[in-house]
Amino acid sequence: MKSTTKITIDGTLPKALALTKAELKDAALFFATRSSSRIKENFSSVSIIVQNDLESDEVHMAIMNQAGATDVITQRYDPMPGEEEGIVGELYVNAERAITAYPKRKGWSAKKEFLLYVAHGMDHLSGADDFTEEEYRRMRTRELRWLRRVQGACGAFR
Repeated sequence: MKSTTKITIDGTLPKALALTKAELKDAALFFATRSSSRIKENFSSVSIIVQNDLESDEVHMAIMNQAGATDVITQRYDPMPGEEEGIVGELYVNAERAITAYPKRKGWSAKKEFLLYVAHGMDHLSGADDFTEEEYRRMRTRELRWLRRVQGACGAFR
């Protein structure tokens, strides 16, 4: 299934991620396509906003009324009248968190950690929740499977 999702990327990707905007866009399209297939609903457009801890803390408070930086914050919207039907959303993805968190995982890179956050955000945009241990386990299993497959599909990371 070829994705028609429009992906935009705002912000600067730190060099420590070793990730280009083209690679990020390819991976995001891959995750959007997988999410779309899971729920049988198209993604129309997704904006990815790259943040640091300070920016994440501010957005976390503004959107979720919670203090503190986090890995990814997801905001879903209804399409505006006249726009293409489908999921419209924003992912506020914390690059600083990925860079500091990845060393805790054996065999990971900052790039892979960051892409996990993008996959997690796409999963949330498609309606998945992780409020319970079982929901979290299902989401994480699905997202790790997507990460393994995205490498073969678009070579987004090693």
